[in-house]
Amino acid sequence: MSKLYELPSPFEIETGTVLMLEPAWAKAGELRAQLLDESYPKPFVIDDGKSRFLYFNVRLMQSEMSLKAPHDLAIRYTQKMMAFLLFQPRPKRIVLIGLGGGSLIKFCHRRMPGTQLTAIELDPNVIAFRDAFMVPPDDERLKIIEADGAEFLENTEKGIDALLVDAFDKTGFAPSLANREFFDNAYAKLSGNGVLVINLAGEKESYAGLIGEAMHVFDDQVIVISVPDDGNHVLYAFKERYFEPRWRWLHNYAKELRAKFGLDFPAFVQKMERSTKLGLARREAIRRR
Repeated sequence: MSKLYELPSPFEIETGTVLMLEPAWAKAGELRAQLLDESYPKPFVIDDGKSRFLYFNVRLMQSEMSLKAPHDLAIRYTQKMMAFLLFQPRPKRIVLIGLGGGSLIKFCHRRMPGTQLTAIELDPNVIAFRDAFMVPPDDERLKIIEADGAEFLENTEKGIDALLVDAFDKTGFAPSLANREFFDNAYAKLSGNGVLVINLAGEKESYAGLIGEAMHVFDDQVIVISVPDDGNHVLYAFKERYFEPRWRWLHNYAKELRAKFGLDFPAFVQKMERSTKLGLARREAIRRR
């Protein structure tokens, strides 16, 4: 891992060591002050000896990694984003927009050896922390690319089986992805049975209308579930024509996936079925107009 600047955490609650992308001669007092008044312009990491956390500022924690289990998904919403495997169990190509601490890319890289993985990250400072979060180096099936996610999607080839979007900046959901054009491009670039998965977090106004846009482009074939522990929602949009989930079969299949991946797929499918029957996606889209 490249040498990072280490600073005792100045925060009362987030204790441990702050890891920063700064030269050895940087002044600790100035950095401490910038962290506390939230003027520090780069992402940073807090290591408490058990976990590492990626922050954009002290109020916006982006990723968490357990040092004992660095390839596991520590945050609940990332686990639920993997529920796309219920509907696309053998993806050949996965694209992730938003690298963060690399939780999703690491999980997929370790658990899906036959899958091509591409992660798109706009901020080079986030990519610079990849070693700190034990993200494996690029190889024949893993690529991490510094680019705007919307621009990459517009120019990439078709045939994406799963498009996972977890893209935020200090203000909330990435602005270049919060529009009809992004959803049109996502639909066009997905494979015939492809799935779009989006983490919706932060202030609800920051992603107002996104569910409605997805409903329009994907012909209402959208499921939204809540993640109460994180305060997030996860959106799944399905390109498959005449998408009709076979819930009884999915409940049984979820047990197989739980044994294979170690995630609570039975709970995921239960929440997805309940959301579908309650029409949660449509209600959320209408409420946020």
